[in-house]
Amino acid sequence: MKLSRIALAGGVAASTVLLIAGPAAAHVSVQPVGEAAKGGYATLNFKVPNERDQASTVKLEVNFPADHPLSSVTPQAVPGWDIKIDKSKLDKPLEVHGKKITEAVSKVTWTADDSEIAPGYFQQFPVSVGALPEDADQLVFKAIQTYDNKEVVRWIEEPTEGGEEPDSPAPVLKLSAASDDHHGGDAADDAKEGDDHKAADTAASTKETHAAASSSSSDTTARTLGIIGIVIGVAGVAFGVLAGRRRSA
Repeated sequence: MKLSRIALAGGVAASTVLLIAGPAAAHVSVQPVGEAAKGGYATLNFKVPNERDQASTVKLEVNFPADHPLSSVTPQAVPGWDIKIDKSKLDKPLEVHGKKITEAVSKVTWTADDSEIAPGYFQQFPVSVGALPEDADQLVFKAIQTYDNKEVVRWIEEPTEGGEEPDSPAPVLKLSAASDDHHGGDAADDAKEGDDHKAADTAASTKETHAAASSSSSDTTARTLGIIGIVIGVAGVAFGVLAGRRRSA
């Protein structure tokens, strides 16, 4: 039992997690939280494993695709890491919600401040992005990983369909079919909020029903006690009259 608790505690580590994957999977990758639908918004996790036994990862640079610029890129703060966002001018402005966007994020850099990715561990770097392109099936994010011994690993090789995986593959985000609301994971939040409101309404209705039932029960009890009181009073009067007659006799 004690060993099971230890294993469970280790499995829910929040930010930096023990790397248990094999060497074939030990490269910088990107995965959406939920789905990444065309035309929608999504939260992406850039997963960075440490492949070295004698060095720690202290820097990650992620280059965003220039052929499909994203109008919104918002990194989530990661404890112990500084974040730098670089933007570049767009050759063709984007039209977003009636506004023209003339520049977009070209690169996000995380640099270790009082943290690092030690040997045998990985770190996830979350980023909220959108709107995802509607005319592409995937996005390629070329990444550069730097170790504290000055070694630099470039994850920039684009995989080819049907071909073998490159030695240093770039992170690739697969896009799913466009959703009706174009908000990706946000739709789930809206649905949850609706469910919460329904639950609250149901609870309130149940409470009112219970209150009404309680009130009705109280009224019935009061009437019953009143009738019993009248009966007892009448019986008392009759007993008094009868007793008086006996004394007179």
